[in-house]
Amino acid sequence: MKQLKKLHVQVLIGLACAVVLGLLAPATAIAMKPLGQGFIALLKMMLAPIIFCTLVQGLAHVKDMRKLGRLGLKSLVYFEVVSTVAMIIGFVFVNVFEPGAGLHATNMVESADALKATAGAGQISAVNYLLGLIPHTLVDAFAKGDIVQVLIISILAGLALNVSVGADSTLLRGIDEAQAVLFKMLAFIMKLAPLGAFGAMAAAIGSYGGMTLVYLLKVIVVYYGASLVFVFGVLSSISWMIGLPFFGVLKLIRDEILLIFGTASSEVAFPRLLEKLQRAGCDEVVVGFVLPAGYSFNLDGTSIYMAIAIGFIAQATDTPFSLWQQLGLLAILSLTSKGGTTVAGGAFVKLAATLQSVRTLPLGGLGLLFGIDRVMATATALVNVVGNTIAVFAISRWENGFDADAFARETGTRPRRTRLQPDKAAAQSQPAQSNI
Repeated sequence: MKQLKKLHVQVLIGLACAVVLGLLAPATAIAMKPLGQGFIALLKMMLAPIIFCTLVQGLAHVKDMRKLGRLGLKSLVYFEVVSTVAMIIGFVFVNVFEPGAGLHATNMVESADALKATAGAGQISAVNYLLGLIPHTLVDAFAKGDIVQVLIISILAGLALNVSVGADSTLLRGIDEAQAVLFKMLAFIMKLAPLGAFGAMAAAIGSYGGMTLVYLLKVIVVYYGASLVFVFGVLSSISWMIGLPFFGVLKLIRDEILLIFGTASSEVAFPRLLEKLQRAGCDEVVVGFVLPAGYSFNLDGTSIYMAIAIGFIAQATDTPFSLWQQLGLLAILSLTSKGGTTVAGGAFVKLAATLQSVRTLPLGGLGLLFGIDRVMATATALVNVVGNTIAVFAISRWENGFDADAFARETGTRPRRTRLQPDKAAAQSQPAQSNI
């Protein structure tokens, strides 16, 4: 009975019930979809104010502004390098295994749903993308819940408070109290997590189960294979370089992983990740800056998805697509895979926007992927969250903003010395490790 009180156990039970219902009574399972939608909506409601309070509170107390500049530069360099590696892995897998070869879907008709997604995506250009980062008003950014726009406002507000008020400011105390209230609200919402995971998974199984996905099984396997190679090859290597046990990090976020598995949305993990990463020894400023930025600029799973999806559409529709064309599209994907929403289906919208802008592949090919997008969205969200978790730990250690003792308390494993640069906290913990 004691185990039943744990969140991840309750979520597992909800997922198991969802699978059974989805297979035995698909129509009833589909009717459970509002439960998942409602849970995700509740969590999305919390994102903008939690980002604002966390980041403003951290930036307002930064004494060395040069540190903030270094943090931003290191974050952007890290994001671009790692997400590009993810994209390259996706291109390699889709070219080696050719999951779309042999379908000969040359007369694909664009489905109504795919057309709707494409129409909503709009045209992608560097100028439009950069202008879209600027909110129309302060209120508009919070109303839409656009993470990158809220991030910009939070940075400006935090810097302004840093130079205009003292540490004992009433305004800062109010933001601190607001942050405590928001996390208490989050704790109330998380009690509904098993119900939300049940509803989302039941609807997915009921809608797309059975023989519907058989002819696209190969692309699903290729995509999940590429994601596993990236997570356990690239991300685990980064974790080793910064001296952290990779499975210890996964254990830390196991509740969030299970929630994402049920909802296929990385946004459900964001609020709790802010808390957990701080408790696990990461500096508050680093967490408050890197995690929200990563949700817009470090979307590794989305990068893999788009690379494989575009290669698959070219193969399935018998469209000539040379290596040089793929490399050119890789450069475009490095822009279009950034920003936007991280809910289920967000990667499909970005894919639609890319195809509409480039016009080198038939838009009808989107219909091939629309039916399995929910299946692939689960891996996309999982890779995005694990990638951003490792990013926070990596940059925390890079900036010497990491408490090894706190990490050991939360995970039960003690970190080693980072290979990025000497780390005081890790150096102090080294003798204790040698005695084990």
